[in-house]
Amino acid sequence: MSLPLAETLKIILASPRRPPPRGTAPGGRGRLGELFRNLQADPPGPAAHAIEDDIWAIWIAHDDPHLENRMQQAIGAIAQRRFSDAETQLNDLVAAAPDWAEAWNKRATLYYLTHRDAESVADIRHTLELEPRHFGAICGFGQICLRHGEMAAAAEAFAAALAINPHLDSVRAVLAQLAPGRPRRLN
Repeated sequence: MSLPLAETLKIILASPRRPPPRGTAPGGRGRLGELFRNLQADPPGPAAHAIEDDIWAIWIAHDDPHLENRMQQAIGAIAQRRFSDAETQLNDLVAAAPDWAEAWNKRATLYYLTHRDAESVADIRHTLELEPRHFGAICGFGQICLRHGEMAAAAEAFAAALAINPHLDSVRAVLAQLAPGRPRRLN
């Protein structure tokens, strides 16, 4: 495994032992802990998906409406494959709000989509330093590992994501193919 992947995997595997973040998701700091606890307790189905949607909404939200609007513009640019516009927006967001984990995560996603994996891994690491429970960033790291043939690292990442959000059925299916001997339920 290359050094950047190994270092990021160490951060991912240490995530459960890290305290909850203090400076992330300004509008929902207190609510995130409750949502993550509920995500672990609720059975699969609509309730779990609603909780996951609420977590994503908090991650994407920002107290500054201008920055939140810029995030929506960046998300739209990515969806329309206007990657240069998205990168400009996300670079500005990371500079303006360096403690906003989702700005780093969205830029990591952009880098992944444009096959700039080293930059994506760096932004995933930064995302996880700010929000160690970011199952989306962890899954993104797993995808990069798959692209580089690092199947064991991908399996570890996907297992870590499932430990945080046990309702990621597509991730569970990939993990079952990568590591058939792993338990189906990880929490």
